[in-house]
Formats: sequence, C-alpha cells, structure tokens
Amino acid sequence: MKRVTVRQSPVHGKGVFALLPLRAGERIFEYKGMVTTWREAARWYARRSDSGHTFLFGLSDGRVIDGGRGGNGARWLNHACAANCEAVEGDGRVFIEAIRDIAPGEELFIDYALEIEQQADDDAQRDYACRCGAPLCRGTMLGALASGALVLAV
Repeated sequence: MKRVTVRQSPVHGKGVFALLPLRAGERIFEYKGMVTTWREAARWYARRSDSGHTFLFGLSDGRVIDGGRGGNGARWLNHACAANCEAVEGDGRVFIEAIRDIAPGEELFIDYALEIEQQADDDAQRDYACRCGAPLCRGTMLGALASGALVLAV
C-alpha cells in the first residue's frame, strides 16, 4: 500500500505527504536517481536551459545522487529547520526515515543543511532562504555540517 504521495506544498512547490501514519524510526523510502560525480552533475545542469531545481544529494564518498535523472518522489522533499525525517546513508544509497511519528496528511521534511563554496553573502542568503515557518527557523537552508554528512542541493 502506498504510504506517501507528491502534491503541491504550502511551503514551496511540490512536497511529499504521508498517506498513512508513519512511526518514528520507520524507513519511508529511498532517495533514487543517477549516481554520478559532482563534476558531471554540474556539467549536466549547466547545459540545461531552465534554471529551475536541481535534485542533487551528496554521498560521503564524494559522488552524488541526481534525483532529476531517474529519481523518484523523494526528490520533492522540502527543507524544514524542524524536520520530521532524516536522510540515512548506507552502501552508497540514501534512505529517508521518520525521526518522529507523522500523521496522515502531514508533509515530510528533511533539514537540507546545505553547504556552499562561497561565503554566504546577502545574495546567497536570499537564494537559500528557508520558508518552513518553524518557531526556531534559522532563516536559511544552509547549515554547518559534520564531516561525512549528506548534502542536498536544490
């Protein structure tokens, strides 16, 4: 039975929503897509005429999963500072797991904790502004990451 669906999100664009109750610790689905290098992914998106979303999820071994090429609904997970899901990497794969109980109809979120190469100036802050509306929202999808952490670029 289908546990999640993709539809319009009140936070941003499309989002992923629970159809059934999901329990804390439950593995919901895998983040799927073409596994490639960051260099190849950057080349691919630079050639595209639309400047919309990218769906890149960095792996700890330096490769990236491109959910925009061969991906599934997991690519539509939105960011929230008080996320209800987390990404767990294992054997070159990324799984999305609930970190608390999630009710049917509730949107699923992960904390992107994005890293960017340049200094986070005002333009970068605007480009990576958070729209989650959580009481403790940090106002950005950027975050300090521990070594080996995953990176999702949107």
